[in-house]
Amino acid sequence: MIMTNITTRNGFLLLGFSDDRKLQILYALLFLVLYLVALTGNFIIITITTLDQHLQSPMYYFLKQLSLLDLSFISVTVPQAIDNSLMDDNYVSYDQCILQVFFFTSLAWTEVAILTVMSYDRYTAICFPLHYEVIMDPRNCRWAVIAVWVSGGISGILYTAATFSITFCREKIIHQFFCDVPQLLKLSCSNDYLGVIGVAAFMSVVALACFVSIAFSYVHIFSTVLRIPSAEGRSKVFSTCLPHLFVVSFFLSTGICAYLKPTTDSPSAFDLMVSIFYTVIPPTLNPIIYSLRNEAMKGALRNLLLDREFSGKNTLLSCC
Repeated sequence: MIMTNITTRNGFLLLGFSDDRKLQILYALLFLVLYLVALTGNFIIITITTLDQHLQSPMYYFLKQLSLLDLSFISVTVPQAIDNSLMDDNYVSYDQCILQVFFFTSLAWTEVAILTVMSYDRYTAICFPLHYEVIMDPRNCRWAVIAVWVSGGISGILYTAATFSITFCREKIIHQFFCDVPQLLKLSCSNDYLGVIGVAAFMSVVALACFVSIAFSYVHIFSTVLRIPSAEGRSKVFSTCLPHLFVVSFFLSTGICAYLKPTTDSPSAFDLMVSIFYTVIPPTLNPIIYSLRNEAMKGALRNLLLDREFSGKNTLLSCC
């Protein structure tokens, strides 16, 4: 029945995690919890970095962009996966798949780019503190963010155009919970997927350059930090750099593992778990990671909550 339906409809069938109805509902609830946590955490960061006047430095400006990006990134895949599981309908139309591939690849590359810019910001602040305000002035920061988002859009266009220029001549069944490019390539039975391979190779080279740049930045950062005589100063630097290094390593390692690993006709549970690690976990954990060791962020959050509590009490007293 599934094969008949998918061959008569202009779209794809997402196999997801399980055919068992109870497990589908369980996965939907787990995804819903993770999605709400990601939305709440990233929205809080966007709010406090916008309202708190002490968090207007370039580091927090880029962090706000990362949170906005994470909100968008997790919204590309998770809401549809939740809806498919709850409705017990894993069908996705051709146009929906195109849009999902475009936004997913665009935002994934934008994440790599913004993490690279953030590492350069930390490198400049720690290794060239006297020139930091000149190098990272507001105008340069805005242009850097514009370049990050534009580069993501270009990446998405290249990936989408190359992916959907191929002829899908096999059963349109995707062994994933979203339209993933490696899984789409398996549906081609000719060599017309070589364009996608070319785009992937080009973007891999650029991503490698970003990784080398990040590694170079942190080698110099740590060599500079170790020369700081004050233990408090070293602790302050590590509290802002280590979370970023963890986020970069986690996102790139899981993404590379997923995209460089050869696809199979029957993906294992490990393959699906890896896809969760680079699509769902980073946007959910990033707000926690960046706030946990950052005293300025925790202080701003406390001030925001206290101000709201104080405003609420004043409103209640005025009503009385």
